[in-house]
Amino acid sequence: MLEFDYWWLIVIPFIFGMGWLAARLDLKQLLHESRELPRAYFKGLNFLVNEQPDQAIDVFIEVMRLDPETIELHFALGKLFRKRGETDRAIRMHLNLYQRNDLEPAQREHALYELGLDYMKAGLLDRAEQSFAELGGSRYSKDALLALLEIYQREHDWNKAIATAQQLQQSHGINQATLLAHFYCEQAQEAMQQQRWDAAQALLDQALKVCPSHVRTQILLGELKQQQGQLPQAAEIWSVLAQQQPDFLPLIARRYFAAMQAQGRTAEAETRLRTSLEKRPSHDILLTLFDAVQQTQGAPAALELLKQELRRAPTLQAFNRLLGAQLEQTPADERAYVESIKHLIHRHARQMERYTCHACGFKAREFYWQCPGCANWDSYAPQRQEETE
Repeated sequence: MLEFDYWWLIVIPFIFGMGWLAARLDLKQLLHESRELPRAYFKGLNFLVNEQPDQAIDVFIEVMRLDPETIELHFALGKLFRKRGETDRAIRMHLNLYQRNDLEPAQREHALYELGLDYMKAGLLDRAEQSFAELGGSRYSKDALLALLEIYQREHDWNKAIATAQQLQQSHGINQATLLAHFYCEQAQEAMQQQRWDAAQALLDQALKVCPSHVRTQILLGELKQQQGQLPQAAEIWSVLAQQQPDFLPLIARRYFAAMQAQGRTAEAETRLRTSLEKRPSHDILLTLFDAVQQTQGAPAALELLKQELRRAPTLQAFNRLLGAQLEQTPADERAYVESIKHLIHRHARQMERYTCHACGFKAREFYWQCPGCANWDSYAPQRQEETE
């Protein structure tokens, strides 16, 4: 028993000594790595500061190879490059991440999603589409579908846009009714340009099915009936629209009046236009009404209409039209003076005749359902700039 105790007196110090030695070795290695890693980081940051991003990327990629825990830093750097517009460098960072064999599935999905965003920013839409399409069923599936929806809208691939919007609605509960209606309207307009009337009607019916109160669909239905020579139906569609959505009457004022006039409902159309004009100034309604009064009641009555509107709601457009109407009655020796004034007013009036996007401020002479600047839908008010100020 005594020999056993002596044995432990020898073994125990030996075990403690080995543990102490191992701890010293681990500590030495840890200190070595902690010295090496910061130097590499500072070297990479120094390259970034000195506008040498390619050299910085090489350094950071090497750091990631040595220490996989730095992956989040590389995601951040990739986003930084993309935000700065350096998409080629962002692609390189995220592609290197995606191609790593030791990456966890969640991190690989993240890298693929970021890579898709890089491709989108670079305008490589086919590669972006491929990247996002591979994310189906992942935790990025919703964001990937939203990105795909944006891509298909850019490419005007309305069939794929419709399928993607339906998938977003069914899988993620995101209401896409208005967007779907617009996509069907885009297809319907193409069909109308090709005089495929039955196809256009079917597409507009589908648009109303997904979004029954969609204004654009109702306007296109009226146009479709008008182009087919079905003026009574067109007049009825636009009459209902003018009653239910009076703010959009300026967009169809002339077509509405022409269809109503063809049906012998001129007085009814004039009354509706006057009522709408009294509630809100509108250049389009005023000019439509001016021409209508000039036809039915003569030039003096039309001129008086302009004067009344100028007193009630003065606008440059109305004043420009008044000068044009009075120019013919101006004596020859004063005509040049009046013409110079009209030219000046017309130039400024043209600047105020634009529609303005509420989302990005983009101004356009034509009304767009989708803003050419920011690609938002329904961001234009149906009133022109001067009428909304």
